[in-house]
Amino acid sequence: MGHIELSLSGAFVPQARTPAEAEFVTSVDRWTSTVTEAPEPCLVIDTTTTILALSVSCSELFGLGKPIEVVGQPLSTAIRLIDFTALAAALDEADVEKIPPLLAIRSKRLARGLLRVAPIPGEPPLTVDAITTPLLHNDEVAGSLTFFSPVR
Repeated sequence: MGHIELSLSGAFVPQARTPAEAEFVTSVDRWTSTVTEAPEPCLVIDTTTTILALSVSCSELFGLGKPIEVVGQPLSTAIRLIDFTALAAALDEADVEKIPPLLAIRSKRLARGLLRVAPIPGEPPLTVDAITTPLLHNDEVAGSLTFFSPVR
């Protein structure tokens, strides 16, 4: 099984450059700008599941095209989640609510799990390990940050 380690170091954690920026720039905004430059497959969604940012490697992993074309779409529209059965049927709404990016928003806690994604034409289904942390603004959940690792 694939392995993901989430390590927030000084070089990766978005930092405010000035006290004014720290006061007015939300963690979601700072992570959004960081994710667009990240080499790892990752994305940020808001509480409505709208994709705010994704890395180039995330877009490539899921075969989504250019990241700028995916930003603003609901997560379930951009990434077609399927079940783990031989039929590879679309996930029903109850199961979609349990995926790590949404579970972290609802639970306000870290979430981790496997996702199976409909294949890029001509490719087998893709299974990824997803680890997600909620992003807070004024002690309220404003979105989530998810890192993906393909399971081979």
